[in-house]
Amino acid sequence: MRRRTEIMRVVLFGPQAEDLAEIAARYPEIERVDEHPDVVVCYGGDGTLLAAEQRWPSVPKAPIRHSRRGNRCIARPPEEVLERLAAGRLVRTEYLKLMGILRGPAHTRSGHDLRAMNEFSVHMARINSAVRFKIWIDDESYGPDREILGDGFVISTPFGSMAYFNHITRGFFRQGIGIAFKSTSEHTNHFIVPESAVVRILITRGPALLAQDNSLEYLNILEGDELVVRRQDQPAVILTWDAMRYPSDKF
Repeated sequence: MRRRTEIMRVVLFGPQAEDLAEIAARYPEIERVDEHPDVVVCYGGDGTLLAAEQRWPSVPKAPIRHSRRGNRCIARPPEEVLERLAAGRLVRTEYLKLMGILRGPAHTRSGHDLRAMNEFSVHMARINSAVRFKIWIDDESYGPDREILGDGFVISTPFGSMAYFNHITRGFFRQGIGIAFKSTSEHTNHFIVPESAVVRILITRGPALLAQDNSLEYLNILEGDELVVRRQDQPAVILTWDAMRYPSDKF
């Protein structure tokens, strides 16, 4: 973080973010703005943090818990968090993000360019019709030309492994990129690849839907469409109360 004498441009974000305005105004180091922030203070739960990352990608976030569900938020009074923010005593922590490109006849402009801090999730679009797909890791087929049948799949970061990935596998991971299968007959429901890997998935039977984190936008996926996922160069930056040992750790 910056030195105390410097001014930081801060956005207060979240359904009850206005409750923080009076507290933030106590600190001359904090200049409240609506755009081009140095820091985004997220007041809510994990969904508020994800929404802020979509709106201001890679801008440092200081998440303050104001929700029953906030494993990725600082569970301390806002006064204490903002005081530490103004003093430059929050800990800058970087987290892996994923970038994805969806290619196919219906996806113009060289495909849709997507970003995720938690995960990409693909799910069958028809309740009575499973999805079929094939996977390549760094151009090496997952199994001998194996076609996987199921409700869909999730591609997750370590940060996101405590979310949807955890609901599928009942586990989490600390390094790499995780791929979990939804309701499949595969011998395992997940596997982990290095974070440097490129994951390519071909939909051999659809239709399906693609979501990124908690975005309200869904993309339609059809037979023959291809999703390519890799590490994004720019990480997500979160300002935490203490140093974090692993990206899967709760705050």
